[in-house]
Amino acid sequence: MPARPNLLFVFADQLRARELDDPTHPLLTPAYDRLRAEGSRCPNTVANCPVCTPSRGILLTGQYPFSNRVLCNDLPLPESAVTVGDVLQAAGYRTGYIGKWHLDGVPRAKFTPPGLRRHGFQTWAVHNCIHRYLDSAYYGDTPELRPIPGYEPEFQTDLACEFLAEGGEQPFCLFLSWGPPHNPFEQVPRWYQGLYPPEALALPGNLTAPDRLAHNPDYPPNALQRLDDPRLALSRYYAAITALDQQLMRLLEKLDQRDLAANTVVVYTSDHGELLWSHGRLRKQQPWDEAVRVPFVIRWPEAIPAGVDRPGCLSLVDLAPTLLSLLGCEVPAAMEGSDLAAYLRAETEQAPSSSFIMDLMPVDEGLAQNLRPWRGVRTARHTYARWLDGRCWLLYDNLADPDQRCNLAELPEHSGLRSALEAELQGWMRRAGDDGLPGEELLRRLGLARLWNDRERELHGSRARLLEEDR
Repeated sequence: MPARPNLLFVFADQLRARELDDPTHPLLTPAYDRLRAEGSRCPNTVANCPVCTPSRGILLTGQYPFSNRVLCNDLPLPESAVTVGDVLQAAGYRTGYIGKWHLDGVPRAKFTPPGLRRHGFQTWAVHNCIHRYLDSAYYGDTPELRPIPGYEPEFQTDLACEFLAEGGEQPFCLFLSWGPPHNPFEQVPRWYQGLYPPEALALPGNLTAPDRLAHNPDYPPNALQRLDDPRLALSRYYAAITALDQQLMRLLEKLDQRDLAANTVVVYTSDHGELLWSHGRLRKQQPWDEAVRVPFVIRWPEAIPAGVDRPGCLSLVDLAPTLLSLLGCEVPAAMEGSDLAAYLRAETEQAPSSSFIMDLMPVDEGLAQNLRPWRGVRTARHTYARWLDGRCWLLYDNLADPDQRCNLAELPEHSGLRSALEAELQGWMRRAGDDGLPGEELLRRLGLARLWNDRERELHGSRARLLEEDR
């Protein structure tokens, strides 16, 4: 009987697909390019809810936020949730999680003790949410912070390589979650900072200068934590991507050295993207491709075709059921994503024709940009997003207009297309149990008012937006 396959799942925080998937862009990513050549790429992969905590909850549970109850940043994943880690640990895998977690509520610096809140991950080298990439820290199995000298992703990759080297007959599952290229962008080792001179960079055609950024005057002005020079921000963002790529290459080489590559499923992706002034916006939580479209490359020499692009519409909710199926494990019935293992093995061409995208409860930097809750769908060709009252907000033809500069939302000649995409959205909402409620009402319905208030008090103090709690 052949050995069960291993899983190495690597994801960088806030890594968009735009530059990685552009063969004309000067971004240096030899490890990513190697994975693409040796595996399959899914260029229409999106984050269903493009913000850190909900996206991570979706990715690990294969459930939408209406089911896993992670509606916005800094709400904890319930102990009762079943994750990839839980399933694989029960199946006899040696499991590990290294890096950013951001699924244990507030305070962000809290220690997550061994037990149910680690959701099946045994080896643990985690900080819930820190975003300090030089001389950082992490927790192991005790509540004492352990220092990280130097560049955080390099140290985390050292730990990952040690995990891979432990060997034995037991199959492994390792999740490695790097913090960059999430802001602060300036925290990149000095050597990488010279790779992309700001003055030499070509700016994206849909970039809007910072003085035109949509901004909410009632929200703290430092909430955007921005570098005011778009060229400098892009330069540092690209530098972080290349710095991570060097760490990715170390992992691939370690698999080669340990003779593990042939029987290890390797995934490289992200929880969401980064707008970086495209469309006059920053960060995420919004429907544009810079925020929702993420890289996704998967390599498994024994089953996944090499050098192939798979154009079907994948989203992060599909990853848990798909990976469990690839590994030969039973997929829990509660998982709501599609099992696309046969599609990735090229045994079928059947794949979703659209993905459900949303922001249920805009927070923090989203509020600073006047964002309201929205729902939408993305197909290989179109992006459609609308407000809760049904008014169309955005409609793009992504093939004719890849920069999404021409909003078709209010053009009468596209009324049929709007109706068709709205019907597609209604189907997704019905299947996901989404009644289209405002975020505050949804929090109350799910009994999350207290956890929301804890989050608001911790992060915003006197400016907290508090809900009435159940007695």
